[in-house]
Amino acid sequence: MLVEIDKGSGFCFGVTTAIRKAEEELSRGVPLYSLGDIVHNGEECERLRQLGLIAIDHEQFRHLRDVRVLLRAHGEPPETYAIARANNIELIDATCPVVLSIQKRIARDARAGDGAQIVIFGQKGHAEVLGLMGQTGGEAIVIESIDELDRIDFTRPVRLYSQTTKSLAEFRRLVEVIQQRMAPGVEFRYSDTICRQVANRLENIRRFAASHDLVFFVCGRKSSNGRVLLEACRETNPNTHHVEDASQIDLSLITPAVHSVGICGATSTPAWLMEACREKISSLSF
Repeated sequence: MLVEIDKGSGFCFGVTTAIRKAEEELSRGVPLYSLGDIVHNGEECERLRQLGLIAIDHEQFRHLRDVRVLLRAHGEPPETYAIARANNIELIDATCPVVLSIQKRIARDARAGDGAQIVIFGQKGHAEVLGLMGQTGGEAIVIESIDELDRIDFTRPVRLYSQTTKSLAEFRRLVEVIQQRMAPGVEFRYSDTICRQVANRLENIRRFAASHDLVFFVCGRKSSNGRVLLEACRETNPNTHHVEDASQIDLSLITPAVHSVGICGATSTPAWLMEACREKISSLSF
């Protein structure tokens, strides 16, 4: 039986960089806090916790002083930086360069003073989206689907952005519908801010899922990117099963009729976790 890990799955550049920075800082033996979970994967967060990383929320962050805090790849609003300055907090900024670029573009639009509505296609409450909204003082309109477009005033200019991990196909469809609904002569500008390293994984993971009899998709429950990729796997191969770690693998699914098993995951899934799943499956014999 072939047991294969998808070479295209696993941490994206931004997450890899954030975790590397955390490991480097922790190796110095000085306390290090993380503002939120560094990655949406419980197993990886626990590994880093055992190395000394202390995850905190924004309310706890407000009361810290004279410490070092890691900002994860998702990015943070301006308020976070202001609190750090006021409380003498040293920030280890691991914001993804792609996210940082989007923040700067949105901030520039927000300062333009032309009355344009800034619209963000993303998941409400997601850390990255909160960071993007912060560039507008919380004035941006966040929409999760075409069904929410009525929140936009199509008689006023619109500037559309996207959370980096959203579906490229959905974003393009959104652009089409907004263009159709804009009042004559009113400006509509959009910026395709979807990370291609993430977007390109959709087609790759569909091909991978189609090439196996059985697929185990490994990711944490909180992963936004994971939900999109898992759905793509299931659409291609209905015999796809979501697990968070090797302990959740149902070995009864692996029968002599299964000739190939695929293991894949999200941008928040560590390689060692997928490897542990492969080892468990490979230990079977028929």
